[in-house]
Amino acid sequence: MAVDGFSRGTPPGLAPGRGLTERLVELPGGRRLRAVVAGDARGPLVVFEAGMSAPAAEWVHTQRQVSERARTVSYDRAGYGGSDDATDDRSLEHLADDLAALLDALDETEPVVLVGHSWGGPILRTFAHHHPQRVAGLVFVDATLAEVMSPTLARVNAASFRVMSVLAMIGATRLIERMSFPRGISSEISDDDRAILLRDYACSRAMRAGRREAAQIVAGLPLLRRLQATGTPDVPTVCLQAGRVDRGMAKLRPLLNRTAADLMTAAPQGKVVVVEDIGHLIPQEHPNVVRDTIFDLLAVTD
Repeated sequence: MAVDGFSRGTPPGLAPGRGLTERLVELPGGRRLRAVVAGDARGPLVVFEAGMSAPAAEWVHTQRQVSERARTVSYDRAGYGGSDDATDDRSLEHLADDLAALLDALDETEPVVLVGHSWGGPILRTFAHHHPQRVAGLVFVDATLAEVMSPTLARVNAASFRVMSVLAMIGATRLIERMSFPRGISSEISDDDRAILLRDYACSRAMRAGRREAAQIVAGLPLLRRLQATGTPDVPTVCLQAGRVDRGMAKLRPLLNRTAADLMTAAPQGKVVVVEDIGHLIPQEHPNVVRDTIFDLLAVTD
């Protein structure tokens, strides 16, 4: 069941941005997820999956652009933004189950195009494995791969979210922005959209949700390895990879991009695109390349 706005007793409404509409979606059992919808064009729905510690607002700029040619939805996973917390662990299986339940509640039964950044990539792989018939296309935006994740890196992620949570509690939004986006946010993204992103990201709630997801990384790596070995459904699939080697990525960046290229070579309709001089935060550093990649894929799925 989905209703416009927020009913009594739910988190307060969060303005989603110009041209976007929020909907509160009730899942089986009564838990609610906040979805952001836009667009009315014919064709497959484009579903945006955010990275770890990131809300739906990670996609506010790109979603508006894509909605000019397609129906779109982004959403706050459990514990983020306007969505209820979840009592179960935030494993890949549970995250993918929430995505399936969201689409069911929105009465979206036709195959969809899935776009996932960072940890959103493994969530989409898990969903596509269980529901291949519901997938029309896949765009992995510098998605996490098992080869570059380790228990040590998982602990670093969780620790960083703890630090960010403390900074959020004392109102250090600007410091969180500088730490999270060291290269800045693209001038293509308006000040209003930047404010929406920081409102929903630079807060204790998002960082607590990120910590819960990070706690499941190590347990999820065997599943992620199996999913990568199994491959994706026979649909148009793009790995959009960062080309810049940021600090600490001298060994990991070449490995990540080689692995993505190998996976796309094995995929029936796979393609890898490396965006030179752009880092991991492609949606914030170079949003137009994400938009264009989605448009190219939609043209193939028509």
